[in-house]
Amino acid sequence: MRKFDYSFLDNGLLPSGLLNTTAGIYSLKTSAGVRKEEYAKVFTELEAIAKVQSVKSSNAIEGIVTSDRRIAEIVNQNSAPLNHNEAEIAGYRDALNLIHTDYRHLSFCERDILGLHKTMMSIAGYEFAGQYKNTDNVIIEVATDGTRSVRFRPTAAAETQAAMEQLVLAYADANSNANINPLLLIPCVILDFLCIHPFRDGNGRLSRLLSLLLLYQNGFDAGKYISFEEQINNYKAYYYEALQKSSAGWETNENDYFPFVQNFLSTLYMCYKELDKRFAVVNGKRIGKNARIEATVLGSIVPISKAEICAIHPDISKTTVEAVLGKMVKAGQIQRIGEARNARYLQNR
Repeated sequence: MRKFDYSFLDNGLLPSGLLNTTAGIYSLKTSAGVRKEEYAKVFTELEAIAKVQSVKSSNAIEGIVTSDRRIAEIVNQNSAPLNHNEAEIAGYRDALNLIHTDYRHLSFCERDILGLHKTMMSIAGYEFAGQYKNTDNVIIEVATDGTRSVRFRPTAAAETQAAMEQLVLAYADANSNANINPLLLIPCVILDFLCIHPFRDGNGRLSRLLSLLLLYQNGFDAGKYISFEEQINNYKAYYYEALQKSSAGWETNENDYFPFVQNFLSTLYMCYKELDKRFAVVNGKRIGKNARIEATVLGSIVPISKAEICAIHPDISKTTVEAVLGKMVKAGQIQRIGEARNARYLQNR
């Protein structure tokens, strides 16, 4: 059976592109957090808009569609579903609402994963809602000439429950390790969930709900205000390409997680950037440069240099970066590794 082990995320040997993206996310997250405290009404309005976009986009990825007017009516619970597609849409609405309101009380455990699937699928009348698959499934690829082939064979039905148990335990173990960044761990777990493909239907939509759940629980809630699902749908060709690359060799524990991780983090980064842009439109206050620098350093899981910080924040001078770093070293927040041009900085743990 597939082995679930995320200890490789503890060795610090990660592509530089991922480090820059994670540092950027932490910096933008800090800005959003400050704004949220001062402009709660704005964020409430953004959440209402994003909820409609999320329900629409996550279902559209799977070919489940209706008109924009009907989507809004269903999400805002002004109308009951009128057909099967709308029942599927209403189910996703209910599961998304559950995550938005109760994410602090939900766990990444089999009980809650099955419960979310049941919530998502029950309105459409599926008898298998909230139950693992009882027959094997395969991921089919259709070529341009119409011929079909098996692209991926998920975990067999007979092994699914055991695989999900191991996935849940592996996540809990890695999430308790302070040296493993949750931004890197979460997409690895979501990829494994997709490769197990534990349900007869609804795996893709549930994977997006679980992504939000784990992100919210770890403090990354941009998807509440800028639809994470819409960003995936807008660039779904890249999403599926990354999924295909990272699932190759999965059955034999030889897959490369990082194409999927990079796509996942790029999607989250776009959400934070869009939130930053939209908030500026409503005349929100910008966070100070010092706090942005601090968030960038504290968000980096490996030593980061002054040059790398300046590249992430081109509007901040090198002198300001140096001053903030010196203050943080003196306060014991971070440590300096190396000297002069080779100096790098890392959070004290």
